[in-house]
Amino acid sequence: MRRGVFVTGTDTGVGKTLAACALVHALAAAGARPVPMKPIAAGADGAHNGDTVALLAAAGLDASWATAVTPVLLRDPMAPHIAAAREGRTLSLDFLAPALERLETVGDYLVVEGVGGFKVPLADGLDTVDLARAVALPVVLVVGLRLGCLNHALLTADAIRAAHLPLAGWIANAIDPQMPVREENVAALEARLGSPLLGRLPHSPSPDALAFANALDVRALLG
Repeated sequence: MRRGVFVTGTDTGVGKTLAACALVHALAAAGARPVPMKPIAAGADGAHNGDTVALLAAAGLDASWATAVTPVLLRDPMAPHIAAAREGRTLSLDFLAPALERLETVGDYLVVEGVGGFKVPLADGLDTVDLARAVALPVVLVVGLRLGCLNHALLTADAIRAAHLPLAGWIANAIDPQMPVREENVAALEARLGSPLLGRLPHSPSPDALAFANALDVRALLG
């Protein structure tokens, strides 16, 4: 049976890639052989995507694995279905199975990062909920700690469970250094999300995924 997690977020820009990279480092330190994947990325920097480059570096994979880690790379940094339409493309999930099979030859634990939040359109009748279902892994939710995060996190957790996917845990990421009553917000989520808090990532002007891995407890993901 495939092992791994699907990393989603309460919104775009909440630190999914940072959290996914930190998970890769933490899982490796715990004895797993993690391999990352960001199946769809919108926002190309030349032939690559910055998130993909970061994931490759975290796993110690060279650039030859970029197309397996990110099989669908869209040029413009916007909603994937719009970016694809601007390129005359229609997204589907046909790429997913062969890419996963290739990645599983170099690792035993997949860390698959979604695109945007949990329910982002990919094409007519297709969204990232379908992507998460197709990957068929427990979900880790990255909560960007800022005003409004309680509503976003609880609604996303409801959507994950409505998709019949287990919520394996969540990560609190301090994206707003000025957020008031941060501790009270984290406590409210601990009481309501019904899954373990895997760790808290501090705010930093230069975040370091390797250093942040020490803030994560991944035992619940490996049990």
